[in-house]
Amino acid sequence: MIDIFLILILLICVITDVKSRKIYNKVIYPSLMVTFIYHFATSGWDGLSHSFLGFLIGFGLLLIPYFMGGMGAGDVKLLGLIGAMKGGAFVFQSFFYIAIIGAIMALGIILFRKGIFKSMVYYLSSLRQGVVLKGGIARGSLTATYPYGVAIAGGAVMGLIFQGWTLI
Repeated sequence: MIDIFLILILLICVITDVKSRKIYNKVIYPSLMVTFIYHFATSGWDGLSHSFLGFLIGFGLLLIPYFMGGMGAGDVKLLGLIGAMKGGAFVFQSFFYIAIIGAIMALGIILFRKGIFKSMVYYLSSLRQGVVLKGGIARGSLTATYPYGVAIAGGAVMGLIFQGWTLI
């Protein structure tokens, strides 16, 4: 049941992150409270402490990138919510997939933004011909932002899949 709730929350957060570049507190906070209540109701104080520890681990994993300005606060809270729902071990496993998906997204954005890929092809082909073209990657393309909530959701779904979760 908690897996279906997680998928629903991830879907909502991906939609809002892509549309408005925000992960809303009005989604995260009630979900967090429902998660804590669910774990307390099903497993007592052990379940609640396990859930809270998972929240702290998930929250802590993205806290430094947030303080460095590379991450939004909603992303940090979303990973904390995933930790609260599924526990610390799951959030660590998912974090590996999140990092891979996020890196692929970032590379894609850098390469395909404002003709950078085309410029690189021209540059490499000119090197083959023995001509060196001046140029490089525009500074603006290196500071591009993207909805990291998509990577977080993708990593969490990958974590669920590799745990043996199926929709059927």
